[in-house]
Amino acid sequence: MGNSLPLTHPDVTPGLESTQRKTMVNITETKDKAAEKERENQPAWVKTWWKLMDFDIGIIPLPVYIVMVILMIGFTAINGITKELAMVIAIAATFAFTLGEIGNRLPLLRNIGGGAVLVTFVPSLLGYLGWIPQPMTDSVGEFFKTSKILNLFIAAVIVGSILSMDRSLLIKGFLKIFAPLAAGTVCAGIVGTGVGVLMGIDLHQTFFYIVVPIMAGGVGEGAIPLTIGYSQILGQDQGEMLAKVMPAIMVGNLTAVILAGLLANLGNRLPHLSGNGVLQPGAEDLLGKQPKAEKGCDIRAVAAAAIVAVMLYLVGVLMHDLLKWPAPVVMLFLAVLLMLCHLISPRIQAGSAVVYKFALTAMAFPILFTFSLVLTPWESLIAGFAPANLITIVATVLAMVTGGFFTARFVNLYPVEAAIVTSTHSGMGGAGDIAILTASNRMRLMPFAQIATRIGGGITVAVALIMMHLMY
Repeated sequence: MGNSLPLTHPDVTPGLESTQRKTMVNITETKDKAAEKERENQPAWVKTWWKLMDFDIGIIPLPVYIVMVILMIGFTAINGITKELAMVIAIAATFAFTLGEIGNRLPLLRNIGGGAVLVTFVPSLLGYLGWIPQPMTDSVGEFFKTSKILNLFIAAVIVGSILSMDRSLLIKGFLKIFAPLAAGTVCAGIVGTGVGVLMGIDLHQTFFYIVVPIMAGGVGEGAIPLTIGYSQILGQDQGEMLAKVMPAIMVGNLTAVILAGLLANLGNRLPHLSGNGVLQPGAEDLLGKQPKAEKGCDIRAVAAAAIVAVMLYLVGVLMHDLLKWPAPVVMLFLAVLLMLCHLISPRIQAGSAVVYKFALTAMAFPILFTFSLVLTPWESLIAGFAPANLITIVATVLAMVTGGFFTARFVNLYPVEAAIVTSTHSGMGGAGDIAILTASNRMRLMPFAQIATRIGGGITVAVALIMMHLMY
C-alpha cells in the first residue's frame, strides 16, 4: 500500500534501461568504426569501385546507370520494350534523372531549379521530335494513365508532410495562407487583364481564355470543367475551347516553375525573407520537435504510414464518386483532422516522414517526366509563346506571386514561402505543384499548395462561369 507502480517493464529497472541504451549506442559506434576500418583495408580497385557506386545520377549509382542505358538501347534494338512495371520504372528513372542531373549542373539554370524545369518540359519536346522511341512512350503512358500513379504520389506527399507536422503549425498555416492567396489572385486578375488589353488582345479573350485558365487549378479539375461550362453557355464545341485555354495553362505553369526557382535563390541570398521550406516564423522549433525518422523508426512504422496514406486516398476517391468532392481536398482535410484530434501516434508520424522523403527523392522526377511525355502536347506549349500571349501570361503569374509575397508579412508568413505557395495557383494541377515545389526545393509546402490549386482553382472556375453566364 502506498508504493508507486514502476513506470518501466517490471523486469527492467530504470538504471538497467539506461545502461542498455548506452550499450546500444556503443555497439552502433563500434560497428561504424569497424565499417570504416574495413573500407580502409580494401584493395585500391575496390575503393575506386565503391567511389563509383557512391556517385549518383539522381538516385542511380553511376555503374548501374550505365548498365540501364545499355539495357534501354538493347531492348529498343530487339523490339523488346514491354509494359511491365520494371520496364516502366527503368525508362522513367533513366530519362528523368538524366535530365534532372543536366538541369542541376547547367550554369544559371541550376539556380532556378533547372532539374525540375528540364524534367517538366523537355520530355514533351523529345516525344514531339520522336527522339524517345514510341514503344517507350506507349509503355510509360499506359501505366501512367491506368495506374493513376500521380494521385498516389500526391497522397504520399500530402499525408507524409501533414502527419509529420506539429498541430499548432497546421492550424496557423492553413488559416493564414488564404490571405496571400486571395491577394495574389486579385492582383493577377487585374494586372493580367490590363496587360492583355494593352497588348491588343480582346478583353473577353484575355480574361476568360488566358487569365482565368491560368488560375483554374490545372487540366482535369480546372480547364475541363471550365471549358465544359463555356461550351454550354456559348453553345460552342468544348474541344475547341479546351485547345484555346491549354497554352495559357502550360506556359503559366512554366512561368511559375521559373519564378519559384528564382524565389528560392532570393531566399538563399536574403535569409530573413525565407523559412527554407517553413511557412511561418517560429515553426522551425516546432519542426525540430518532430520524431526523427532516421532514428528509432522501423520498417513497420514506414509501411503503416504508407497504408494510412492509401486509406485516406481511397476515402477521397469514394467521396469524389459519391459527392463529386475533389479527392485530394478530402484527403488533405482528413489528414489534418486526424492530426488535430491526436489520432496519429508518434510512431506513425515518424513513418510518415520517411514516406514523404521517399516519395520526394525517388518518385518526383520520374512522375514529372512521364506527365510531360504523355500529357503535355508540345504544340500547345509553343502556341503560348506568341508575343502578346506570352507577355500577358508572364504578367499574370508575376502579379500573382508579387501579391502573395508582399501580403505575407501582414499575416506573419515568410514572403518567399507564401509567394511560392501562391504561385502554385497558376500550376497544372498536382503535376504543376510538384514541378513548382521541386524547382524551389519546398516540397514540404505541398498541403498548402493543394489548398491553392484545388480550392483556389475551384473558386476561380465557379466565379468565371457565373460571370460568363451573367454576360451572355
